[in-house]
Amino acid sequence: MSNRLNGKVALVTAAGQGIGRAIAEKFADQGAKVIATDLDPNKLQGLRAKLRKLDVCSQDDVEALSRETAREFGPLDILVNCAGYVHHGTVLNCSDKDWDFSFDLNVKSMHRTIKTFLPGMLEKKAGSIVNISSTASSIRGVPNRYAYGATKAAVIGLTKAVAADFITRGIRCNAICPGTVESPSLGERIAALSTETGRSREAVRQDFVARQPMGRLGTAEEIAWLALFLASDEASYITGQAHLVDGGMAL
Repeated sequence: MSNRLNGKVALVTAAGQGIGRAIAEKFADQGAKVIATDLDPNKLQGLRAKLRKLDVCSQDDVEALSRETAREFGPLDILVNCAGYVHHGTVLNCSDKDWDFSFDLNVKSMHRTIKTFLPGMLEKKAGSIVNISSTASSIRGVPNRYAYGATKAAVIGLTKAVAADFITRGIRCNAICPGTVESPSLGERIAALSTETGRSREAVRQDFVARQPMGRLGTAEEIAWLALFLASDEASYITGQAHLVDGGMAL
């Protein structure tokens, strides 16, 4: 342990599995006091962190957590927004419900957490916000990711706006744009697509692998290393950027 985040307070959403969990684990390893949140608190077991159920689609829930966190830890140093949902399909099979839910969870949740926790960071005149976007966004169009790509493009725009608005007040805001990453949620998507198409799970999985020029999927830990860097003081001159960690998917 090198204590790159020693003494810092970090909140991570969707920390129960996948990228969010890897980030929470990495931050704790590096000395941060971590508040790990998830809609399903059972998924948080085993993390060295304060564990808290959080519905990022509820402003009341986010504000309640903010008050609780402020009493126990003071203002955040780091906010990592990982909560998200992948809608499969084109504009032709995207209902209004699909569209609204995708934007609520993938984008508006970040609006809620940033608006709620940013004032404390501004009081400290320091803070790092890391938002999980995707290569499937304004960076690259990916088939059958109509709503998802639109939301992740919005995350990049949101990130740049926050960075520009508070660049002189000690706040940094960056986005991470992963390619396809091995995770429980990917496994669920593969299973669903297998059922939908009648193809084997391995065949569906190979479709995901095939679009990665490196010939393999990424790991959650590889995303966590970049999140650690962006959250740390080592990245003190970096803000408003969309950082690719995608195995060359955007090439």
